[in-house]
Amino acid sequence: MKQKERAKKNYFKCIAQILFMLMVAVIPLLITNTYYLGNIVLIGIYSIVVIGLCLLMGYAGQVSLGHAAFYGLGAYGSGLLTVNWGWEPLPAMLAAALITALVAYVIGASTLKLREHYLALATLGAGVIVYIFFNEQVNLTGGPSGFSGIPYFTIGGWVFSSEVSYYYLVWFFVFVAVVFARNVVDSRIGRALRALHGSELAAACMGVPAYKYKIQVFVVSAVYGSVAGSLYAHYVTFISPSPFGFQASVEFVLMAAIGGLASIWGPLFGVAAVLMLTELLRAVVPILLPTAGGEFEIIFFGLILVAVMIFMPGGLTGGVKDWWVRRSHAASPGTVTDPDKAPEDILPSAGSGRLSK
Repeated sequence: MKQKERAKKNYFKCIAQILFMLMVAVIPLLITNTYYLGNIVLIGIYSIVVIGLCLLMGYAGQVSLGHAAFYGLGAYGSGLLTVNWGWEPLPAMLAAALITALVAYVIGASTLKLREHYLALATLGAGVIVYIFFNEQVNLTGGPSGFSGIPYFTIGGWVFSSEVSYYYLVWFFVFVAVVFARNVVDSRIGRALRALHGSELAAACMGVPAYKYKIQVFVVSAVYGSVAGSLYAHYVTFISPSPFGFQASVEFVLMAAIGGLASIWGPLFGVAAVLMLTELLRAVVPILLPTAGGEFEIIFFGLILVAVMIFMPGGLTGGVKDWWVRRSHAASPGTVTDPDKAPEDILPSAGSGRLSK
């Protein structure tokens, strides 16, 4: 029976991945407007960051409010290496990821001994320190004005200078990020991370090296952010500190929460929902409230976010999972349906999706 369930689960995984690849391949053929295609490119870049954040928060239960720092380190590292030292973008991306991993290890080694609010404040402080570094090191980073001249991403002799070519590049990285994260979650390390999320003390009593796994997932999550930052830098070809501040860290957490913290596919839906909602508010708010400023958009967004958290606390993917359970229960009223046995193969999930208290 278990073998049949496992085979069915693997079957749905393959179907989901094939559908995902087909959808990615078809979108540029259906959407020719460069503005909308550019937004989809940004959805892919942000999704990579949020996938790493979901591994850290949704599966390991460790809160981070400074992930924009790793996003910025990837962008500045790749940008500086290509502009000032003439590196190729791909080696620069790998070097920036290595630098980010070392910085994340140093930060995680001290902050991950903390828990709950203290951990959140520590990561917030680390993010602010990195942001101040970007602003103050004018000779290196260009200060608040930033710097331009970052080359387009190249692999060999292929230059990804058009919207369509960069779209396929970014979404290739998204696919690799999803597959890698899915393998981590399904591995022994993934089971250990879920144990940490449930109870760190109980996991430690069962022999799980909690501190070791927390540092590892923190570093992996930071590398995700670094790769996304490099892709962002070579896409816009200009960077400044403003996209890497505290507000960006909060937005990443919101995207993860709306999509579903305990889901690998959730970040794609969460990022898309947040960006589409932002565009909708920019179009609708000036019509409804002509004298309104940008703060009214934030208020509307906050109200919608609160509504999502009340009615779908597991995020969009959690809401779909609950709907599937109710549907299955209605189809066979004589049986008792266990929500934990819902088809995670369609929208993978692990646990409740809430932060551990």
